[in-house]
Amino acid sequence: MKVKTPMMENRILYVRLPCNPIFPIGVVYLADHVHKLFPNIEQRIFDLGTVPPLDYYSALDRCIDEFKPTLLVFSWRDIQIYAPVGGRGGNPLQNAFEFYYAKNPFIKLRGALGGLRIFIAYYVELWRNLGLIKRGLKRAQKYNSQARAIVGGGAVSVFYEQLGKSLPKQTIISVGEGETLLEKLLSGKEFRDERCYVVGETQPRDRLIHEQPTPLEKSACNYDYIESIWSDFNYYLQEEDFYIGVQTKRGCPHNCCYCVYTVVEGKQVRINPADEVVAEMRQLYDRGIRNFWFTDAQFIPARRFINDAVELLQKIVDSGMTDIHWAAYIRADNLTPELCELMAKTGMNYFEIGITSGSQELVRKMRMGYNLRTVLQNCRDLKAAGFNDLVSVNYSFNVIDERPETIRQTIAYHRELERIFGADKVEPAIFFIGLQPHTHLEEYAFKEGILKPGYNPMSLMPWTAKKLLWNPEPLGSFFGEVCLQAWQQNPNDFGREVMKILEEKLGCADLEEALSAPIESKEKQLAGVS
Repeated sequence: MKVKTPMMENRILYVRLPCNPIFPIGVVYLADHVHKLFPNIEQRIFDLGTVPPLDYYSALDRCIDEFKPTLLVFSWRDIQIYAPVGGRGGNPLQNAFEFYYAKNPFIKLRGALGGLRIFIAYYVELWRNLGLIKRGLKRAQKYNSQARAIVGGGAVSVFYEQLGKSLPKQTIISVGEGETLLEKLLSGKEFRDERCYVVGETQPRDRLIHEQPTPLEKSACNYDYIESIWSDFNYYLQEEDFYIGVQTKRGCPHNCCYCVYTVVEGKQVRINPADEVVAEMRQLYDRGIRNFWFTDAQFIPARRFINDAVELLQKIVDSGMTDIHWAAYIRADNLTPELCELMAKTGMNYFEIGITSGSQELVRKMRMGYNLRTVLQNCRDLKAAGFNDLVSVNYSFNVIDERPETIRQTIAYHRELERIFGADKVEPAIFFIGLQPHTHLEEYAFKEGILKPGYNPMSLMPWTAKKLLWNPEPLGSFFGEVCLQAWQQNPNDFGREVMKILEEKLGCADLEEALSAPIESKEKQLAGVS
């Protein structure tokens, strides 16, 4: 007989849906937060990222049969359709470019077949994850008829409107952070004022993702507790090359035209106390971890947060954890000589900067809000401070108003970065923007008639995919040919080969030309750019 479980007997099972073996920090932080508020609630973490694909369903069944949860919290990390590197059995960008731009019919056919494999794998993965959610909920309801599900995570936060059509009724879809939503739900309070909606009961509020998250003061994660509820915790501690995630802040104040972080995390930057961050790192350090990834949208999102970064790094120095390494996404326009010294001293051995373009004119038009001249000077300071490791520089070619002269400027800028750090230390990562919902770029596409409202951003149909993989004409075919040539000539060093070919074809501008851009009266009107 099915018996309704009283609220005090809540049993929460966190299920991280299959993805690459990346430390599931979102699930860990959720479970930690709930335990601090409701220490008597039974919780368990089940990470399908550590399970072989053939065992997904049986492993989930066994876990539910054993634990008998009343609440399943599913974390869906990504639905990344347009990746620049390998995944889903192939390289999506290469397959797409071979299909759209190759002149050789055999190469075009290879791209079509590769794209078909990715197309099938994508939809199989999508249906599989939806099936795991439905199966898990149905099985839990065998033991507790009132069992329900919450579905959140990065993928859900971006595609929450589309996914709601495929999930079971009464499923709670969570956008962005889930701590306060869970807190209210478990307290029996009204939770629908959080960034969420209930499938079959309500429609998502207009611009739900643009609502600001509820502020939350975060304390150090209790890893003794996490280890007690997660049997596979040590999976991530075995390999020395794993970077374990630690969050030092949430939120991003910027307006970069293509980025969805600023709406998912909110514009209000919320700093986690430095003592708590160090205490969390110390727990992992004592378990043998030496590599940390600061999972913030940006480690130093704006100049007013420089002092917070200095405080954190100084406390890491004072902690005695002298043999660690760390990495992060960094806005290099926000560095100071003091910060550079601390970065080198605390073991930063890799960072990514997403400058997108080496042309100040295009940086301004994409609303990225930084000065390329300042970035270069700060990189010189970082090199002088002793940083001698790898820098990944993300370039997204053919963005708004790209022209041969702006490509030449980007080449000039990249060559200067190579002069600063060494050519072998600067790795150009070549992206073509995957147009995301809820971004300024989507609004621009609507205004220009490239997309129509009501389109399906999760579609992988060729006529939609070509629009969402942002590489418009008149330069689209040119970039397609350059990338195809780079894959043919040097597939193992694709980014550097692209830069080499572009310089051979177009030349290299004077650096000062790249760093200078006249102020235009309509720079803030993205849709007004010609």
